[in-house]
Parts: sequence; structure tokens; C-alpha cells
Amino acid sequence: MTGPLPRGLLAIALLASAGCATAGRIENGVFHSPKGYRVTLPATGWKVGQDTRADLALQSEAAPGGMLVDATCGGRELSRPLDVLTRHLTFGLTKRDIVENGTIKVAGHDAAHSVVRGVADGRDVTVEAMVLRREPCVHDFLYVAPTGAFAAGRPVFRALVESFALERR
Repeated sequence: MTGPLPRGLLAIALLASAGCATAGRIENGVFHSPKGYRVTLPATGWKVGQDTRADLALQSEAAPGGMLVDATCGGRELSRPLDVLTRHLTFGLTKRDIVENGTIKVAGHDAAHSVVRGVADGRDVTVEAMVLRREPCVHDFLYVAPTGAFAAGRPVFRALVESFALERR
């Protein structure tokens, strides 16, 4: 499959991440969120999206695919189970097939994790979602790509997630 990431799925993912956009800053290749966290941006091949509801959205320059990082601080999301919040990030997919589902460590803390194949805007896509709760916020990590291109961008997404660290607010 060629062409851009299905807009419907990316839009749904951005809406599913319950936070509102914040004016984070990028210094020396590191995104610093005023919500108290940071992640290291990919060195090459990804551009920062503009006008997004997520704290940080990245679009692949070479192949279709996108990543987002977002935090929701306060509100009812803090009391919801992580697996439920992870499923919210994949709303909009039809013909869903759960490839992976469980718990992983992010920054030394348990995070819900899933990989789901499905159809969005008539295209086969694969979505990897992780949700971490660290008071007072819930942190969402999402990677979406056409199924045929998913494996190529997954290591970059994993590196982004592994770079996550909490900062003082």
C-alpha cells in the first residue's frame, strides 16, 4: 500500500487521546512537555506535526505512518483501567485482529500495551498503543502505519517510548 496514513484513523486517534494540545518545546532533539515529561525525537525521517490535539505528533517523511505522544492530567481518565484507555486509542478500526495485548514496562512502570490490525478508511493498518499512568497524568503513546509498512517504523516508535522520562513541572 502506498499513500499517506489514513486520515480518519489518525484523526480518531488524536481525538481518542483525551488531552489538549500544549505548547511543548524542543531542545537538542528532545520534546519537553509542560505536563511534566520528555521524549527524544527520532534523529531523522520524521517531522513534527502542527495543529494537533496531541502534545506531540510525528509523521514519517519516507513512508506512510505516524506517532503521537499525549498526556491527560486530571479528570476521569485517571480512574479508568489502562486496558480500557488503550482500547480507546484504537477506536475507528474495523475488522480488528488483536496481535499483542498485555503489560510492558515504560520508564520502569507498568503500561498497558496492544498491537491491533484492522481497517481504517478502507486500508489495512496496524496500530501499536501504550498507556501509562503516573499521577497526576495518563500518558498515551500511539504508532499507526499501513500494515505493510508497520515493521519498518516500529523500532523508531519503540525508541521514542523508551526515551520517555518524567520531569518536574
